[in-house]
Amino acid sequence: MDLGRNNKETGGSSNLFSSEYMCELPDSARGSGYLSLLFEIAKVLSSTPDVKASLDGVLELLAQKLHMMQGTITLVSPKSGQIRIEASYGLKPSERSRGHYHPGEGIIGHVVQSGEPMYISRVSEEPRFLNRTRSRDLNKSDISYICVPIRLNRQVVGALSVDRLLADETRLEEEEQLLFIIAMLLGYAAWEAQRKMDENIAMPGRPKGFIGNSDVMRHVYDQIMQVSQSQATVFLQGESGTGKELAARAIHDASARAEKRFEAINCAALPENLIESELFGHEKGAFTGAVTTRKGRFELANGGTLFLDEVGELSLLAQAKLLRVLQERTIDRIGGSAPIPVDVRLITATNRDLEKMVEDGTFRRDLYYRLNVFPIVLPPLRERQEDILPLANHFVKRFAREMGREDVRISLAAMDMLQRYNWPGNIRELENAMERAVLLLGTRNLILPQHLPTAMHMYGRTASEEGGKTTQKRTAATLQEHLDELEKACIIDALEASDGQIARAAQALGLTQRILGLRLKKYGISYKDFRHKRQDGAHGEVTK
Repeated sequence: MDLGRNNKETGGSSNLFSSEYMCELPDSARGSGYLSLLFEIAKVLSSTPDVKASLDGVLELLAQKLHMMQGTITLVSPKSGQIRIEASYGLKPSERSRGHYHPGEGIIGHVVQSGEPMYISRVSEEPRFLNRTRSRDLNKSDISYICVPIRLNRQVVGALSVDRLLADETRLEEEEQLLFIIAMLLGYAAWEAQRKMDENIAMPGRPKGFIGNSDVMRHVYDQIMQVSQSQATVFLQGESGTGKELAARAIHDASARAEKRFEAINCAALPENLIESELFGHEKGAFTGAVTTRKGRFELANGGTLFLDEVGELSLLAQAKLLRVLQERTIDRIGGSAPIPVDVRLITATNRDLEKMVEDGTFRRDLYYRLNVFPIVLPPLRERQEDILPLANHFVKRFAREMGREDVRISLAAMDMLQRYNWPGNIRELENAMERAVLLLGTRNLILPQHLPTAMHMYGRTASEEGGKTTQKRTAATLQEHLDELEKACIIDALEASDGQIARAAQALGLTQRILGLRLKKYGISYKDFRHKRQDGAHGEVTK
């Protein structure tokens, strides 16, 4: 394993082409097109106000000119301090979503924390190389890796990293210096992107109550805001637990009816003989037990919005009466003699396939077309994987706050398990899992794999052969293998919490140092990988 030498620490990004910076560029590079590359990068960064497009454009240039296999620009979140991938080349969305690090963790975390560039001649031989994105098969290919800090005004805001085919030290040193200069050019753009990293907390155009900023959810947000300005009937589709009622409330809150009532009813939760009374109301004496006149949900929601969840569970008789209301805009109370006009915006939802039900004759075709005016599909959680951790952190903070705590966080091992799980119960299942984890913590403040439900230990995410879709499969692992996985995760988290100090980690785990040493050897873990170094003071002293 060869680690590259560190370049001297530099300051801000002003006067980037002065002799102070140009002297870092190797003489051999001046005639090899590197200056031309720097010029093209400068043009990309100054050609558009879209910071995201600029960063993507720089990575595209590196791929073209340096034959980069993969590349990432990671930034430090101003609020959480976590390091996350902001722009990438050669990564799938699911791989990119796994690219998150703590300062000092892995190569990227070390470069961000130390502010010093690094190269690795062969990543398969470097234990600190985490391959967190799982985008590389380290056993089948030889890869060299370069990572340099991105600075602005002497502050590290992120890192630029590239994968390239195996190269010798001379070539890696040369490209490390080039990337160091490119990272200085990226300083201002990276800072602008860094300021927007946490805007998913209050992203303009995102309906209230929603968490996540994935591409599929951005499309849903756009649809919600678009249809809320109309009076059209909305049909929400999606698996159970994907947030259909939340979407219905968001449509109502963003509409002109927001000051009026929002009524919601689950059609599957009421027996058939009560559905009609619940929807349309009844007159006093209409049937046994009707001791008073009662308004139905349509009347209560007059001027506002009525949300019918699980509309596919309605009987054919109830479907016929609902169709009449949609056509006539009037309702008849049970036992009543006069129609009552209503002005209601109807939103319906189901997790069933209504088209198939129409073909089978269990759902009225004419009603289906009345309801399916503006369909919105809520994606399952497994299709918005980059939203899993923001959602999990949101739930953890909420439940911890309810218990009077503010210091609870999710361990790295637990984060990885959350992202590998397929979430058949979607957001509702994630919410319940996080509530359970917080309750099991006791006085601890770190959620570990053992705090997560058993199902997450028994299942793994695998790629099917058809179109690369992900499916859920029960693993063939034995009980001992599951126990080993838990033990390894606990050791990693103890080492992380103790900064790689064997004595402190052993004490936290209730083990002797000798036993912990044997466990480290068994799992191939090096305590040195958890020694987080930082620069202390102006003299550059290193402390641990």
